[in-house]
Amino acid sequence: MFKQKNLIIFDILKKFKQRKGVIMNKQKKKYLLIALIYIAFISLGLPDGLLGVAWPEMRSSFSLPLDALGIILIGSTTGYLLSSFFNGFFIKKIGVAVLLALSCLATGLALIGYTLAPFWWLLPLLAVLAGMGAGAIDAGLNTYVEKHFNEGLMQWLHASFGVGITMGPIIMANGIKYSNSWRTGYLIVGTAQLILALVFVLTLSLWKDPKNKKTAGTDKNKEQEQEMKLIQTLTHLPALMSILLFFIYTGIEMAIGHWTYTLFTESRGISTALAGFWVSTYWGSFTVGRILAGFLAYKFLSRKIAKYAAALGLLGSILVAVNLSQWLSLLGIAITGIAIAPIFPALISSTSYRVGKEHTTNTIGIQISAAGLGGALLPGLAGVLARNISLEIIPIFITILFILFLTINNLIKKVTDKAAEKAA
Repeated sequence: MFKQKNLIIFDILKKFKQRKGVIMNKQKKKYLLIALIYIAFISLGLPDGLLGVAWPEMRSSFSLPLDALGIILIGSTTGYLLSSFFNGFFIKKIGVAVLLALSCLATGLALIGYTLAPFWWLLPLLAVLAGMGAGAIDAGLNTYVEKHFNEGLMQWLHASFGVGITMGPIIMANGIKYSNSWRTGYLIVGTAQLILALVFVLTLSLWKDPKNKKTAGTDKNKEQEQEMKLIQTLTHLPALMSILLFFIYTGIEMAIGHWTYTLFTESRGISTALAGFWVSTYWGSFTVGRILAGFLAYKFLSRKIAKYAAALGLLGSILVAVNLSQWLSLLGIAITGIAIAPIFPALISSTSYRVGKEHTTNTIGIQISAAGLGGALLPGLAGVLARNISLEIIPIFITILFILFLTINNLIKKVTDKAAEKAA
C-alpha cells in the first residue's frame, strides 16, 4: 500500500513537471515572438531614415535636380498604399508569417537594388517594391499584434519604430563618412532585411495558432471572419468611418511635423535654432509618449486613450493657433506632440471594437493605407491654404482637423453602441 502511494505521488510529480515544462516552453516561444516583432518594427523604421541623409549624395551621383526626390517618394508611397490596402486578402491567402518573410525579402532586394542600379530610372521602380514591402510589414504586424497581444504591447511596438527611424540616419551618415558612398548605408539595411526574412522563414511555427486575446477562439467568430470579403468591409459604415479617422489623424501628425518650423521661423520670427529644437522635440515625443502610453494601456481602454489624447491635442493646437505669445505657441507644440503620440497605436488596438472582429483583418490594412494617403494629401492641402491665405491658416486648419477627428470618433461610438443594443 505504501509503495502504491509512493508511485501515485511520483506519477503526479512527473506530470506536474511535464506540464510546467510545457508552460515554460510556451512562455519562451511567446517572448521570442515578441522580440521578433519588435526587431521587425525597428527594421521597418530603418529605411525611412535613410533617404533624407542619402539624397544629396545620391542625386549628385546621378546628376539629378533637387526635386527628383519627389519621384522616389511617389514610387514608395504607391507601393506602400497598394500592399497595405490588400493586407487582409494576403493574410487570409498565405498567412502573416509568410507575408512578413516575403515583404522583408522584397524590401531587402529593393534596397540592395539601389546600390546596384546603373540608371536613375530604376530607383523609382525599386522604390515601389520597397514601399510594397514596408506596407505589408506595417499592416501585417499591426494586424497580428491587435489580434493576439495586449494594448500596451501595441504602444511599445510603435515606440520601437521610432528607434528604427532614429537609427537610419546614423547608419547612412556613418556609411557616407567611412566609405564616401551613400550605397553603403542601403547595403547594410538591405542585408539586415534579408536576414530578417530568413528569420521569419525559420520561425514560421511561432506564428501558428496563438491564443487570440479578443476572439477567444470561438468557431462562430472564426466562421464570420472568414466570410467577410474586402468588398464587404468597404461597404461597412463603421469600417469606412474608422478608415477616415486614420486619414485625418496622420494628416494632423504630418502637417504639424512638416509646417511648424516654417510657421515659427517665417511667420512668427522665432529663431531657427529654437524652432528646430521644438520641432525635434515634437518628433522625439512620439517615442517617449508611446512608451508611457504602454503603461497606461494596462489601466485604460485604448479607445479612451485615443479620445482623451485627441482632446489634449486639440488644446495644444488651439494654443498654437491663437498665438498669444511665443512661449505659449511652443508649449502648444509640446503638448500636441506628447498628446497625439499614443493615438495611432490606440486606434489600431481598438479596431475590432469599432468595426467588429469579422472586419478587423481587412480594416487594419485599409487603415494603414488611408494613413499613408492622409499623411501625403493633408499636409499638401495645408501648403495650398498657406500659399493662398497665409502661414497662420495652418494651425487653424489643424485645429479643424482635430475637431473633425473627435466628431467622427464620437459618431463611431454611437453607431457601435446602437449595433450592440440591437445584437443584445
